[in-house]
Formats: sequence, structure tokens, C-alpha cells
Amino acid sequence: MVGVRDNKCYTCGRVNPGLWGFAPMLRQFGADLGFAPLVVGAASVLYVLTLVASGSELQVVGGGLSILAPSIRALVLFGASGAVPVFAQGSWWTVLSATWLHGGLLHIVFNMMWVRDLGPATADVVGPARTVVIYTVAGVCGFFLSSFAGAALRGLPIPLLHGASFTIGASASIFGLLGALVHYGRKSGSSLIHAEAKRYAVILFVFGLIMPGVDNYAHAGGFLGGYATSAFFNPMSRERGDHMLLAVGCLLATLLAIIFSVLRGFSLYR
Repeated sequence: MVGVRDNKCYTCGRVNPGLWGFAPMLRQFGADLGFAPLVVGAASVLYVLTLVASGSELQVVGGGLSILAPSIRALVLFGASGAVPVFAQGSWWTVLSATWLHGGLLHIVFNMMWVRDLGPATADVVGPARTVVIYTVAGVCGFFLSSFAGAALRGLPIPLLHGASFTIGASASIFGLLGALVHYGRKSGSSLIHAEAKRYAVILFVFGLIMPGVDNYAHAGGFLGGYATSAFFNPMSRERGDHMLLAVGCLLATLLAIIFSVLRGFSLYR
């Protein structure tokens, strides 16, 4: 008998597929186990729901990324994060839910394009289950840092250093994927991956400093969270079954955070 943690069969030499033997079945969802379609699909559904919940407050036309923008009330209802929800209202769980919400049509389109580009690439080098964990943890780190800065530094005269009263979007988690790729490139010695991921991160950081309304604290926290999570997992090791359990736990915790935000919001608005 060959144990699930043995690297290969000692008789025939066949490599253990990992994930307790379910990896071949799960790979039918794609190389990233459906990570990108899951994120794009869930974020799109929540975006439509926030549009519906906005009612007459829906902003159809606006400047910048504010085309088809949900109302602040609808976004808070579904779990927007920031200094106000986290510290003023005590909704600490919104650091989990905010990464799945978006403030406009162009906002979600651009973010989902990055998810489709970086998600499969990250899953290919660190593993799909660990990619889910990195995506979730990076979002938590990014929104916590932004919320903390919004509460502690709101009196500063420089807008870029204020943090955010309300914040949403997948960009914190996207920066987490970039952070994980930068760490993998450095750890593995792949100069191509390291250079490309770092180049994208620098470009997006600079873009965030130029564009108004961009949450740079969330980007920085997400990048650091993704880098640290990748280092914790050691991407040079093979993915294990408990990594899949952690990934499922992250998704369930996020779902519960969104559900709790909606239930709490309905009770407050009643």
C-alpha cells in the first residue's frame, strides 16, 4: 500500500497525483482548477446584485470608473470594507468580502482581466489551492491596512496617505498574486517570472499614484500579504491535500462574510 503523502509508488514508480488522489478529477476544471472562472463569475454576480440593490441610487453615467456604479449603501450592504465599516461599525469581516465587490463597470472589467491573466499563471507555479489561499489572504491584508490607515491617518493633509473610509475591489488580491509570483521567481531563480511580475507591480503602483480614487494602501498590503503567504507555503514544495482544505475554508469564510453582511444590513435598514 502507498500512503497519500508518499511521493511515488515504490513498485511501479508512478508519481502520486496529490490532493489525496482527487487531483486527476479536479484537473478537469482546468490547470487552475477553475480559479479564474470562479472569481470572475462570483464577482460578476455580486456586481449585478449591488446594481439591483442600488435602486434609484444607481449611477448610470459618471466620470472615470464610475459608469454603472452601485451606491455606497448597496456596497456596504454586501460587505464593503474601510475605516468606517471595520472600525466605526465593527464589521471586521468585511476585509474578506470587499475583494469580491466593485464600484463600476470598468472597475470590474479591468480587475477581472488581470485575474484571468495572473490567476492561471500563479496556479501553474504555486498550485491552484495555494493560489486561492494567497488571493484571500492578500485581500484581507490589503483591506486591513487600508482600513487602519483610513482610521489612523485621516487627518493628514496629503490625500494619497489618507487610507480609505470605504474600499472595495479585487486589486488588493491581484497585487497578492503579483507578490506571490515575485517571491516564486526569487525563490526558484526564474529571472523571467521575477522580472515580469515585478514590472507589472511597479507599473500598477505608479498607475495607482496617478489615478484618483485608487486605494494604494490596499495594493501595498495585498502585495505584501501575497509575498508572505507564498513564502510561508514554500512554492517549491508540492501542493498537499491540506492546502485544498485551506482553500475551501477561505472560500467558505468569504461566503459567510458576505451573507453575514447582507443579513446584518437588512436588520439595520429595516
